[in-house]
Amino acid sequence: MRIISTLIVTLVLCPTSVFAGDEPDCENGSQMELNICAYRDFEKADMELNMIWPKAKKFAADGDVDLEGNLQGYGKALLASQRGWLAYRDGNCEVYGFQARGGSMESMLVSGCKARTRSRGPSCSWTDRMRI
Repeated sequence: MRIISTLIVTLVLCPTSVFAGDEPDCENGSQMELNICAYRDFEKADMELNMIWPKAKKFAADGDVDLEGNLQGYGKALLASQRGWLAYRDGNCEVYGFQARGGSMESMLVSGCKARTRSRGPSCSWTDRMRI
């Protein structure tokens, strides 16, 4: 009886689209659907950046080839830069999410911010040289 009660409550309280396998409405959907869409946008943007990373690492490694041992460090500097940028992006987007702190919209704001924060800015002209 307890299992049946739980099932009934779940079916009544959960949106039917979750069970039907429908895609979320990213324009006019519920907050849950908008959160899902924002997270998917972030995942797509993150995947695109992750596809570039191996090329960037190779570019940096190739840049070290012609340098003497004590002058090398392109890859190490690139990794430090990437880690710093990720920390900036994540921290900045966490702050952006405070507009709806504790509310159901907070995760949408954070994910959306992360999806939009893809450019490392004009100061990173080394990426232009990579021709990605």
